[in-house]
Amino acid sequence: MFSLHHVHLMASDVDAMIAFWRDHFGADVMFDGDFAGARNVFLRVGEGRLHLYAQPPRHAGQGTAHHLGIETDELDALVARLMAAGISVTGIRRVSGAAYAMAKGPDDLLLELFQPDPTQVGDRLVQAGYFASVRPKQT
Repeated sequence: MFSLHHVHLMASDVDAMIAFWRDHFGADVMFDGDFAGARNVFLRVGEGRLHLYAQPPRHAGQGTAHHLGIETDELDALVARLMAAGISVTGIRRVSGAAYAMAKGPDDLLLELFQPDPTQVGDRLVQAGYFASVRPKQT
């Protein structure tokens, strides 16, 4: 069995990174301690996980990752909260199948905030439980 477990991010200010994910996305700190010789923080964000390494990234911005995708069922409210907090975020774009906005996270990490349209998600993705906010209908 294979399953993507987490994304590990370098953090120039790990406490600011924790606060960003906790305050804006409801992250829970599952572990904060020394691991492999450095401070590591394991966050649970909904059904996903982020691991933070207390070391500045070698290159700010996208580096080898283009963006992190954050699924939500409250995109309008999330974008409004981020804007009110002074976080750089685009307006919401509505396309066939979803709505999304892009935001700038700590260390210039690009975030895609998206909300799938449950009426347009393909049956295979629904049955696979691919999206946390779109579940198979109970029979």
